[in-house]
Amino acid sequence: MPDFAELSLDGKTYQLPIVVGTEGEKAIDINALRDQSGYITLDSGYKNTGATRSAVTFLDGELGILRYRGYAIEDLAEKSSFLEVAYLLIYGDLPTKEEFATFESGIRRHTIVNEDMRKIFEGFPVNAHPMGVLSSLVCAMSAFYQGDNGKDDHLNIIRLMAKMPTMATWSYKKSQGHPINYPNNQLDYCTNFLNMMFALPVESYHVDPVVASALNKLLILHADHEQNCSTSTVRLVGSSRANLFSSISAGINALWGPLHGGANQEVIEMLEDIKADGGDSKKYIAMAKDKSSGFRLMGFGHRVYKNFDPRAKIIKKAADDVLNKLGVNDPILSIAKELEEAALNDEYFVARKLYPNVDFYSGIIYRALGIPTNMFTVMFALGRLPGWIAQWKEMREAKEPIGRPRQIYVGATNREYVAMSERFRFVEK
Repeated sequence: MPDFAELSLDGKTYQLPIVVGTEGEKAIDINALRDQSGYITLDSGYKNTGATRSAVTFLDGELGILRYRGYAIEDLAEKSSFLEVAYLLIYGDLPTKEEFATFESGIRRHTIVNEDMRKIFEGFPVNAHPMGVLSSLVCAMSAFYQGDNGKDDHLNIIRLMAKMPTMATWSYKKSQGHPINYPNNQLDYCTNFLNMMFALPVESYHVDPVVASALNKLLILHADHEQNCSTSTVRLVGSSRANLFSSISAGINALWGPLHGGANQEVIEMLEDIKADGGDSKKYIAMAKDKSSGFRLMGFGHRVYKNFDPRAKIIKKAADDVLNKLGVNDPILSIAKELEEAALNDEYFVARKLYPNVDFYSGIIYRALGIPTNMFTVMFALGRLPGWIAQWKEMREAKEPIGRPRQIYVGATNREYVAMSERFRFVEK
Protein backbone atom coordinates (compact mmCIF):
# COMPACT_ATOMS: atom_id res chain seq x y z
CA MET A 1 0.00 0.00 0.00
CA PRO A 2 1.39 3.46 -0.88
CA ASP A 3 2.20 5.91 1.90
CA PHE A 4 0.45 8.77 0.12
CA ALA A 5 -2.57 9.47 -2.05
CA GLU A 6 -2.11 11.99 -4.84
CA LEU A 7 -4.67 14.69 -5.55
CA SER A 8 -4.41 16.87 -8.66
CA LEU A 9 -5.96 20.35 -8.45
CA ASP A 10 -5.43 23.38 -10.68
CA GLY A 11 -2.42 21.82 -12.33
CA LYS A 12 -0.71 20.95 -9.03
CA THR A 13 -0.35 17.57 -7.32
CA TYR A 14 -0.65 17.18 -3.57
CA GLN A 15 0.45 14.19 -1.55
CA LEU A 16 -1.91 13.25 1.26
CA PRO A 17 -0.79 10.68 3.86
CA ILE A 18 -2.56 7.30 4.04
CA VAL A 19 -3.60 6.25 7.55
CA VAL A 20 -4.40 2.61 8.36
CA GLY A 21 -6.14 1.47 11.56
CA THR A 22 -5.39 -1.71 13.49
CA GLU A 23 -8.33 -3.50 11.85
CA GLY A 24 -7.30 -2.42 8.35
CA GLU A 25 -9.55 0.61 8.02
CA LYS A 26 -8.00 3.07 5.56
CA ALA A 27 -8.21 6.86 5.50
CA ILE A 28 -6.69 9.79 3.63
CA ASP A 29 -5.29 12.39 6.02
CA ILE A 30 -6.48 15.81 4.77
CA ASN A 31 -5.37 17.88 7.77
CA ALA A 32 -2.99 19.96 5.60
CA LEU A 33 -5.17 20.09 2.47
CA ARG A 34 -6.62 23.58 2.98
CA ASP A 35 -3.30 25.14 3.95
CA GLN A 36 -1.60 23.62 0.92
CA SER A 37 -4.29 24.02 -1.74
CA GLY A 38 -7.03 26.34 -0.45
CA TYR A 39 -9.56 23.51 -0.85
CA ILE A 40 -11.66 21.80 1.82
CA THR A 41 -13.73 18.63 1.52
CA LEU A 42 -17.53 18.63 1.58
CA ASP A 43 -19.13 15.70 3.40
CA SER A 44 -22.69 16.43 4.51
CA GLY A 45 -23.47 14.58 7.71
CA TYR A 46 -19.79 13.52 8.05
CA LYS A 47 -20.66 10.09 6.64
CA ASN A 48 -17.19 9.66 5.11
CA THR A 49 -15.17 11.76 7.53
CA GLY A 50 -13.00 10.31 10.25
CA ALA A 51 -12.98 12.98 12.95
CA THR A 52 -10.72 11.14 15.37
CA ARG A 53 -8.55 8.10 16.05
CA SER A 54 -10.24 6.00 18.72
CA ALA A 55 -9.36 2.78 20.52
CA VAL A 56 -12.77 2.33 22.18
CA THR A 57 -15.01 0.49 19.72
CA PHE A 58 -14.55 -1.31 16.41
CA LEU A 59 -17.54 -1.71 14.11
CA ASP A 60 -17.64 -3.44 10.71
CA GLY A 61 -21.07 -2.94 9.22
CA GLU A 62 -20.45 -5.18 6.21
CA LEU A 63 -19.43 -8.21 8.29
CA GLY A 64 -21.70 -7.53 11.28
CA ILE A 65 -18.86 -7.16 13.80
CA LEU A 66 -18.97 -5.11 17.00
CA ARG A 67 -16.14 -5.15 19.54
CA TYR A 68 -15.51 -3.11 22.67
CA ARG A 69 -11.77 -2.63 23.28
CA GLY A 70 -11.17 -5.73 21.14
CA TYR A 71 -13.70 -7.98 22.88
CA ALA A 72 -16.56 -9.43 20.81
CA ILE A 73 -19.97 -8.12 21.81
CA GLU A 74 -21.24 -11.71 21.86
CA ASP A 75 -18.75 -12.69 24.58
CA LEU A 76 -19.37 -9.59 26.67
CA ALA A 77 -23.15 -9.93 26.55
CA GLU A 78 -22.97 -13.58 27.56
CA LYS A 79 -20.26 -13.43 30.23
CA SER A 80 -20.07 -9.90 31.65
CA SER A 81 -22.09 -7.54 33.80
CA PHE A 82 -22.90 -4.05 32.58
CA LEU A 83 -20.61 -2.48 35.18
CA GLU A 84 -17.74 -4.73 34.10
CA VAL A 85 -18.26 -3.62 30.49
CA ALA A 86 -18.49 0.01 31.65
CA TYR A 87 -15.10 -0.35 33.35
CA LEU A 88 -13.67 -1.93 30.20
CA LEU A 89 -14.88 0.90 27.98
CA ILE A 90 -13.83 3.71 30.31
CA TYR A 91 -10.44 2.40 31.44
CA GLY A 92 -9.39 0.20 28.51
CA ASP A 93 -9.14 -3.26 30.08
CA LEU A 94 -11.36 -5.75 31.85
CA PRO A 95 -11.03 -5.16 35.60
CA THR A 96 -9.33 -7.50 38.03
CA LYS A 97 -11.43 -8.70 40.93
CA GLU A 98 -9.96 -5.98 43.16
CA GLU A 99 -10.40 -3.23 40.54
CA PHE A 100 -14.01 -4.19 39.96
CA ALA A 101 -14.78 -4.32 43.68
CA THR A 102 -13.41 -0.79 44.09
CA PHE A 103 -15.32 0.48 41.04
CA GLU A 104 -18.61 -1.11 42.07
CA SER A 105 -18.38 -0.04 45.71
CA GLY A 106 -17.63 3.52 44.60
CA ILE A 107 -20.80 3.52 42.52
CA ARG A 108 -22.84 2.09 45.41
CA ARG A 109 -21.65 4.94 47.67
CA HIS A 110 -22.71 7.69 45.23
CA THR A 111 -26.20 6.63 44.10
CA ILE A 112 -28.02 9.18 46.29
CA VAL A 113 -28.75 12.44 44.47
CA ASN A 114 -28.28 15.76 46.29
CA GLU A 115 -31.57 16.93 47.81
CA ASP A 116 -31.03 20.40 46.30
CA MET A 117 -31.07 18.74 42.88
CA ARG A 118 -34.37 17.16 43.84
CA LYS A 119 -35.74 20.70 44.29
CA ILE A 120 -34.73 21.42 40.68
CA PHE A 121 -36.47 18.21 39.60
CA GLU A 122 -39.67 19.14 41.42
CA GLY A 123 -39.90 22.30 39.30
CA PHE A 124 -40.54 20.28 36.15
CA PRO A 125 -44.16 19.73 35.08
CA VAL A 126 -45.63 16.26 35.45
CA ASN A 127 -45.79 15.81 31.68
CA ALA A 128 -42.20 16.91 31.02
CA HIS A 129 -40.41 14.57 28.62
CA PRO A 130 -38.03 12.34 30.62
CA MET A 131 -35.13 13.13 28.27
CA GLY A 132 -35.52 16.85 28.90
CA VAL A 133 -35.52 16.20 32.63
CA LEU A 134 -32.52 13.87 32.48
CA SER A 135 -30.36 16.14 30.32
CA SER A 136 -31.16 19.10 32.58
CA LEU A 137 -30.29 17.24 35.77
CA VAL A 138 -27.05 15.87 34.34
CA CYS A 139 -26.03 19.36 33.25
CA ALA A 140 -26.97 20.69 36.70
CA MET A 141 -24.47 18.29 38.24
CA SER A 142 -21.73 20.60 36.97
CA ALA A 143 -23.01 23.23 39.42
CA PHE A 144 -22.83 20.80 42.33
CA TYR A 145 -19.48 19.23 41.46
CA GLN A 146 -17.41 22.08 40.11
CA GLY A 147 -13.89 20.63 40.17
CA ASP A 148 -12.74 20.26 36.58
CA ASN A 149 -8.96 20.30 36.73
CA GLY A 150 -8.49 16.68 35.72
CA LYS A 151 -7.98 15.50 39.29
CA ASP A 152 -11.70 14.93 39.79
CA ASP A 153 -12.37 13.10 36.53
CA HIS A 154 -12.46 9.62 38.08
CA LEU A 155 -14.73 10.70 40.93
CA ASN A 156 -17.06 12.52 38.54
CA ILE A 157 -17.23 9.41 36.38
CA ILE A 158 -18.25 7.39 39.44
CA ARG A 159 -20.80 10.04 40.43
CA LEU A 160 -22.38 10.06 36.98
CA MET A 161 -22.51 6.28 36.64
CA ALA A 162 -24.06 6.07 40.13
CA LYS A 163 -26.62 8.88 39.94
CA MET A 164 -27.87 8.52 36.36
CA PRO A 165 -30.13 5.52 37.15
CA THR A 166 -31.56 7.36 40.16
CA MET A 167 -32.32 10.48 38.12
CA ALA A 168 -33.69 8.41 35.24
CA THR A 169 -36.30 6.81 37.51
CA TRP A 170 -37.42 10.13 39.01
CA SER A 171 -39.18 11.38 35.88
CA TYR A 172 -40.92 8.03 35.41
CA LYS A 173 -42.23 7.94 38.97
CA LYS A 174 -43.39 11.55 38.73
CA SER A 175 -45.24 10.91 35.46
CA GLN A 176 -47.07 8.01 37.15
CA GLY A 177 -48.00 10.10 40.21
CA HIS A 178 -45.87 7.87 42.44
CA PRO A 179 -43.42 8.93 45.14
CA ILE A 180 -39.81 8.47 44.10
CA ASN A 181 -37.78 5.55 45.41
CA TYR A 182 -34.33 5.98 46.87
CA PRO A 183 -31.56 3.56 45.82
CA ASN A 184 -31.07 0.30 47.66
CA ASN A 185 -27.31 -0.14 47.58
CA GLN A 186 -27.55 -3.77 48.65
CA LEU A 187 -28.80 -4.53 45.13
CA ASP A 188 -26.73 -4.81 41.97
CA TYR A 189 -26.84 -2.04 39.35
CA CYS A 190 -29.64 -3.40 37.15
CA THR A 191 -31.76 -4.78 39.99
CA ASN A 192 -31.44 -1.48 41.86
CA PHE A 193 -32.66 0.42 38.81
CA LEU A 194 -35.66 -1.85 38.31
CA ASN A 195 -36.52 -1.58 42.01
CA MET A 196 -36.43 2.23 41.85
CA MET A 197 -38.60 2.13 38.73
CA PHE A 198 -41.34 -0.24 39.82
CA ALA A 199 -41.46 -0.64 43.61
CA LEU A 200 -44.49 0.92 45.33
CA PRO A 201 -44.69 1.87 49.02
CA VAL A 202 -47.72 -0.27 49.71
CA GLU A 203 -46.65 -3.36 47.78
CA SER A 204 -43.71 -5.71 47.97
CA TYR A 205 -41.74 -5.86 44.75
CA HIS A 206 -39.40 -8.61 43.64
CA VAL A 207 -37.14 -8.11 40.63
CA ASP A 208 -37.32 -11.19 38.44
CA PRO A 209 -33.77 -12.42 37.63
CA VAL A 210 -34.82 -13.04 34.01
CA VAL A 211 -35.85 -9.40 33.68
CA ALA A 212 -32.68 -8.14 35.38
CA SER A 213 -30.58 -10.33 33.08
CA ALA A 214 -32.36 -8.99 29.98
CA LEU A 215 -31.79 -5.40 31.13
CA ASN A 216 -28.12 -6.17 31.79
CA LYS A 217 -27.75 -7.44 28.21
CA LEU A 218 -29.62 -4.46 26.76
CA LEU A 219 -27.38 -1.99 28.54
CA ILE A 220 -24.27 -3.83 27.37
CA LEU A 221 -25.48 -3.89 23.77
CA HIS A 222 -26.11 -0.13 23.84
CA ALA A 223 -22.95 0.79 25.75
CA ASP A 224 -21.07 2.19 22.74
CA HIS A 225 -21.41 2.25 18.98
CA GLU A 226 -18.43 4.13 17.59
CA GLN A 227 -18.78 7.71 16.25
CA ASN A 228 -22.54 8.11 16.03
CA CYS A 229 -24.44 11.38 16.39
CA SER A 230 -24.58 11.55 20.20
CA THR A 231 -21.05 10.24 20.72
CA SER A 232 -19.62 12.71 18.23
CA THR A 233 -21.60 15.42 20.02
CA VAL A 234 -20.02 14.48 23.35
CA ARG A 235 -16.56 14.63 21.79
CA LEU A 236 -17.25 17.91 19.97
CA VAL A 237 -18.60 19.63 23.07
CA GLY A 238 -15.80 18.16 25.18
CA SER A 239 -13.19 19.40 22.70
CA SER A 240 -13.85 22.93 23.98
CA ARG A 241 -12.75 21.59 27.40
CA ALA A 242 -16.34 21.57 28.60
CA ASN A 243 -16.73 19.48 31.75
CA LEU A 244 -17.93 15.88 31.80
CA PHE A 245 -21.48 16.67 32.93
CA SER A 246 -22.21 19.33 30.30
CA SER A 247 -20.66 17.16 27.58
CA ILE A 248 -22.80 14.14 28.54
CA SER A 249 -25.87 16.35 28.79
CA ALA A 250 -25.25 17.40 25.18
CA GLY A 251 -25.03 13.74 24.19
CA ILE A 252 -28.38 13.04 25.87
CA ASN A 253 -29.97 15.84 23.86
CA ALA A 254 -28.49 14.50 20.62
CA LEU A 255 -29.79 11.02 21.44
CA TRP A 256 -33.25 12.47 22.09
CA GLY A 257 -33.82 13.10 18.37
CA PRO A 258 -36.09 10.55 16.69
CA LEU A 259 -33.52 9.86 13.95
CA HIS A 260 -31.08 8.62 16.59
CA GLY A 261 -32.39 7.31 19.90
CA GLY A 262 -36.07 7.14 19.08
CA ALA A 263 -35.98 4.08 16.84
CA ASN A 264 -37.32 1.60 19.41
CA GLN A 265 -40.13 4.01 20.25
CA GLU A 266 -41.00 4.16 16.54
CA VAL A 267 -41.24 0.36 16.54
CA ILE A 268 -43.92 0.36 19.23
CA GLU A 269 -45.79 3.25 17.61
CA MET A 270 -45.81 1.31 14.31
CA LEU A 271 -47.18 -1.78 16.08
CA GLU A 272 -49.87 0.32 17.74
CA ASP A 273 -50.86 1.74 14.33
CA ILE A 274 -51.14 -1.78 12.90
CA LYS A 275 -53.29 -2.85 15.85
CA ALA A 276 -55.53 0.21 15.43
CA ASP A 277 -55.99 -0.76 11.76
CA GLY A 278 -57.23 -4.23 12.65
CA GLY A 279 -53.98 -6.01 13.48
CA ASP A 280 -53.47 -7.60 10.07
CA SER A 281 -49.68 -8.06 9.96
CA LYS A 282 -49.80 -9.72 6.53
CA LYS A 283 -51.31 -6.54 5.08
CA TYR A 284 -48.39 -4.49 6.37
CA ILE A 285 -45.83 -7.04 5.23
CA ALA A 286 -47.28 -6.65 1.73
CA MET A 287 -47.20 -2.85 2.05
CA ALA A 288 -43.55 -2.97 3.10
CA LYS A 289 -42.75 -4.81 -0.15
CA ASP A 290 -44.66 -2.24 -2.21
CA LYS A 291 -42.46 0.84 -2.67
CA SER A 292 -45.45 2.91 -3.76
CA SER A 293 -47.25 2.34 -0.42
CA GLY A 294 -45.03 4.76 1.50
CA PHE A 295 -44.98 2.35 4.45
CA ARG A 296 -41.69 1.34 6.06
CA LEU A 297 -41.18 -1.36 8.66
CA MET A 298 -39.51 0.17 11.71
CA GLY A 299 -36.86 -1.89 13.49
CA PHE A 300 -35.75 -3.83 10.42
CA GLY A 301 -32.37 -3.40 8.76
CA HIS A 302 -29.76 -0.90 9.93
CA ARG A 303 -28.03 2.08 8.31
CA VAL A 304 -24.62 0.82 9.50
CA TYR A 305 -24.96 -2.97 9.44
CA LYS A 306 -25.26 -4.12 5.83
CA ASN A 307 -25.49 -7.78 6.77
CA PHE A 308 -27.08 -8.20 10.20
CA ASP A 309 -27.03 -6.38 13.50
CA PRO A 310 -24.93 -8.65 15.77
CA ARG A 311 -26.71 -7.25 18.81
CA ALA A 312 -30.10 -8.41 17.52
CA LYS A 313 -29.18 -12.10 17.70
CA ILE A 314 -28.25 -11.69 21.36
CA ILE A 315 -31.25 -9.69 22.46
CA LYS A 316 -33.76 -11.85 20.53
CA LYS A 317 -33.23 -14.66 23.03
CA ALA A 318 -33.53 -12.24 25.95
CA ALA A 319 -36.81 -10.95 24.49
CA ASP A 320 -38.14 -14.49 24.15
CA ASP A 321 -37.08 -15.28 27.74
CA VAL A 322 -38.82 -12.17 29.11
CA LEU A 323 -42.05 -12.80 27.20
CA ASN A 324 -42.15 -16.44 28.25
CA LYS A 325 -41.36 -15.70 31.90
CA LEU A 326 -43.80 -12.82 32.29
CA GLY A 327 -46.53 -14.46 30.24
CA VAL A 328 -47.53 -11.08 28.82
CA ASN A 329 -50.78 -11.16 26.85
CA ASP A 330 -50.44 -8.08 24.67
CA PRO A 331 -51.80 -7.94 21.10
CA ILE A 332 -49.06 -5.42 20.23
CA LEU A 333 -46.39 -7.98 21.04
CA SER A 334 -48.26 -10.68 19.15
CA ILE A 335 -48.12 -8.48 16.04
CA ALA A 336 -44.41 -7.97 16.65
CA LYS A 337 -43.79 -11.72 16.69
CA GLU A 338 -45.74 -12.12 13.44
CA LEU A 339 -43.64 -9.43 11.75
CA GLU A 340 -40.46 -11.01 13.07
CA GLU A 341 -41.44 -14.42 11.74
CA ALA A 342 -42.19 -12.99 8.30
CA ALA A 343 -38.96 -10.99 8.10
CA LEU A 344 -36.79 -13.96 9.10
CA ASN A 345 -38.39 -16.30 6.56
CA ASP A 346 -39.74 -14.18 3.70
CA GLU A 347 -37.37 -14.19 0.72
CA TYR A 348 -38.01 -10.48 0.07
CA PHE A 349 -36.60 -9.47 3.45
CA VAL A 350 -33.91 -12.17 3.57
CA ALA A 351 -32.53 -11.16 0.15
CA ARG A 352 -32.34 -7.52 1.23
CA LYS A 353 -30.96 -8.41 4.68
CA LEU A 354 -33.84 -6.57 6.35
CA TYR A 355 -33.56 -8.50 9.59
CA PRO A 356 -35.00 -7.32 12.91
CA ASN A 357 -32.43 -5.11 14.64
CA VAL A 358 -31.66 -4.32 18.28
CA ASP A 359 -34.25 -1.52 18.33
CA PHE A 360 -37.01 -3.96 17.37
CA TYR A 361 -36.25 -6.33 20.24
CA SER A 362 -35.46 -3.64 22.82
CA GLY A 363 -38.81 -2.02 22.12
CA ILE A 364 -40.52 -5.38 22.68
CA ILE A 365 -38.71 -5.91 26.00
CA TYR A 366 -39.44 -2.42 27.31
CA ARG A 367 -43.08 -2.77 26.31
CA ALA A 368 -43.30 -6.13 28.12
CA LEU A 369 -41.80 -4.59 31.26
CA GLY A 370 -44.41 -1.84 31.29
CA ILE A 371 -41.95 0.95 30.51
CA PRO A 372 -43.77 3.76 28.65
CA THR A 373 -42.51 4.67 25.19
CA ASN A 374 -41.30 8.13 26.22
CA MET A 375 -38.87 6.38 28.62
CA PHE A 376 -37.31 4.22 25.89
CA THR A 377 -34.71 6.82 24.96
CA VAL A 378 -33.83 7.27 28.63
CA MET A 379 -33.09 3.55 28.77
CA PHE A 380 -30.89 3.97 25.71
CA ALA A 381 -29.04 6.84 27.41
CA LEU A 382 -28.50 4.76 30.53
CA GLY A 383 -26.82 2.07 28.44
CA ARG A 384 -24.82 4.50 26.30
CA LEU A 385 -23.44 6.40 29.31
CA PRO A 386 -20.14 4.45 29.72
CA GLY A 387 -19.43 4.77 26.00
CA TRP A 388 -19.94 8.53 26.13
CA ILE A 389 -17.68 8.74 29.18
CA ALA A 390 -15.00 6.61 27.50
CA GLN A 391 -15.05 8.74 24.36
CA TRP A 392 -14.92 12.00 26.37
CA LYS A 393 -12.05 10.66 28.47
CA GLU A 394 -10.12 9.46 25.42
CA MET A 395 -10.54 12.82 23.70
CA ARG A 396 -9.35 14.73 26.77
CA GLU A 397 -6.35 12.51 27.41
CA ALA A 398 -5.27 12.76 23.74
CA LYS A 399 -5.48 16.58 24.03
CA GLU A 400 -7.43 16.69 20.78
CA PRO A 401 -7.94 20.16 19.27
CA ILE A 402 -11.25 21.96 19.48
CA GLY A 403 -13.68 20.80 16.81
CA ARG A 404 -14.24 23.41 14.12
CA PRO A 405 -15.90 22.14 10.90
CA ARG A 406 -15.70 24.22 7.72
CA GLN A 407 -18.48 25.05 5.30
CA ILE A 408 -19.19 25.96 1.71
CA TYR A 409 -20.98 29.30 1.81
CA VAL A 410 -24.00 29.51 -0.52
CA GLY A 411 -25.62 32.75 0.69
CA ALA A 412 -25.80 36.26 -0.77
CA THR A 413 -22.60 37.90 -1.97
CA ASN A 414 -21.52 41.38 -0.83
CA ARG A 415 -24.49 43.76 -0.61
CA GLU A 416 -24.66 47.50 -0.04
CA TYR A 417 -26.37 48.54 3.18
CA VAL A 418 -29.59 50.57 2.74
CA ALA A 419 -30.99 52.67 5.60
CA MET A 420 -34.38 51.63 6.95
CA SER A 421 -36.00 54.88 5.82
CA GLU A 422 -35.08 54.06 2.24
CA ARG A 423 -36.11 50.42 2.25
CA PHE A 424 -39.33 49.49 0.48
CA ARG A 425 -40.71 46.61 -1.47
CA PHE A 426 -43.32 46.50 -4.20
CA VAL A 427 -45.91 43.82 -3.56
CA GLU A 428 -47.88 42.56 -6.55
CA LYS A 429 -51.59 42.34 -6.02
